[in-house]
Amino acid sequence: MMRRRSFLTALMAGAVAPRLSWADAGSPAILGAAREADGTYALFGLTAQGADTFRIPLPARGHAAAAHPTAPEAVAFARSPGTFALVLNCATGKVMARLHAPQGRHFYGHGTFIADGDILCTSENDYQAGQGRIGLWSRSQGWRRVGEIPTHGTGPHEIRRMPGDVLVAANGGYRNHPDSPGVKLGVAEMRPNLAYVSADGDLLDKVELDESLRLNSIRHIALGRDGLVAFGMQWQGDPAEGVPLMGLHRRGGPAVLDRMPIHEAMAMAGYVGSVAFDATRRQVAISSPRGGRVQIFDDTGGHLRTILREDVCGLAPAGRGFFISDGLGGLTRADDRITPLAKRGGRAWDHHLVPVTA
Repeated sequence: MMRRRSFLTALMAGAVAPRLSWADAGSPAILGAAREADGTYALFGLTAQGADTFRIPLPARGHAAAAHPTAPEAVAFARSPGTFALVLNCATGKVMARLHAPQGRHFYGHGTFIADGDILCTSENDYQAGQGRIGLWSRSQGWRRVGEIPTHGTGPHEIRRMPGDVLVAANGGYRNHPDSPGVKLGVAEMRPNLAYVSADGDLLDKVELDESLRLNSIRHIALGRDGLVAFGMQWQGDPAEGVPLMGLHRRGGPAVLDRMPIHEAMAMAGYVGSVAFDATRRQVAISSPRGGRVQIFDDTGGHLRTILREDVCGLAPAGRGFFISDGLGGLTRADDRITPLAKRGGRAWDHHLVPVTA
């Protein structure tokens, strides 16, 4: 048993021990996963000028990460559908915990924090029942899984936290199975939706598209001003149909679809890989690695311009513009002009850039 004096000494040491912040990890502006020239994978922290602040190895291909709101910690998710996620101390480079999806579940590559950073929420699939779930993991309890809530849809890909710990889930409409990663299950019965869910799992609102667009899988989410949500979609029909691929929605109202020129919609090849608002939240961008372009809109869905970039996908806010990454190792800033920030030979950025908001 610890003696009283030793206990008090330890208690006082803990009370004065400094808490680490994102400054201790080099003050990264964004996080991104990539494959390197030797075939290994890692999660990187990047400054607003594109310089690496840290590199932490990953055991396999990553997808996206969840950045803790204050501590220099990130949860790096496996490529969807994956079954592991790593909790990383970005200041020390150490793996703090390895999360495993429960039996009958897999992760979809995204997550977010609620409860002032104590609860990690992970988008998951119950692949036997074909129902979406949000897993709840407690940071203060050593990253123990403490429950799950429904997403009120099938195939939830990205989830984001809104004020009041409301979660908005992009329910893509079809299922996956970790034993067959490239196979889409249940496409013929797709009913994608955007669902708003309380931390207790109650459905607060849900929006679905018209029957003619039910093959538009809602996949990715960005948050704008005054509760505005932008969602990016992936069309499961003929990509030459040139359907809208970005929508805007506020709770209680209808979805508003983008007004992209038909030739640009067709050039997107039916695929949105990422979506982001700029820092002013007055412009929103979507990317297509298949189409090799980024489309930029105002916050009503009006098309502003197109940026051509081979194998482009990652997007994050950069002032009155966007950080843009591609599979050729390029990192670019696009605002009033296009500014190359870095290009690292042999590095292939994965689909997402994650802003660090601390």
